[in-house]
Amino acid sequence: MRAPITVKGAQRLRAELDELKSVKRPAVINAIAEARAHGDLKENAEYHAAREQQSFIEGRIKQLESELSHAQLIDVATLNAGSKIVFGATVELTDVDTDEEHTYQIVGDLEADIKQGLIAISSPVARALIGKHEGDSVVIEAPGGTREYEIVGVSYAG
Repeated sequence: MRAPITVKGAQRLRAELDELKSVKRPAVINAIAEARAHGDLKENAEYHAAREQQSFIEGRIKQLESELSHAQLIDVATLNAGSKIVFGATVELTDVDTDEEHTYQIVGDLEADIKQGLIAISSPVARALIGKHEGDSVVIEAPGGTREYEIVGVSYAG
């Protein structure tokens, strides 16, 4: 099965891939050449650090290329699920106990970033929300205990 990814998420990953290939890869190659010019490689910490960095960059490039080639691109703006929550939905929740509000977009595992409010489709929160509608209440089992939320908004913006 192909992993779903939003158009925005794919653009972010492609931008990271371009940065790695056009900026970071050439910079680390230069750093290795410079360190190599300093002589004895066994005792050369700069050389070993640069080689380690190169290994990380090449690994990340391969990972991103593979993920992007196997991903199923979904344009969230074209989804017309109305008030029903499906992949790509931006969901506004209110904690029933504290009145705290949270906004999350349900995205593919590749692009999830809780700091940006992007939650993975495979996460417990997303799984609890999928198929629900605006106005529904949902109970979510979290590490800190059980929380009840009211779904106050569902939207699909690109």
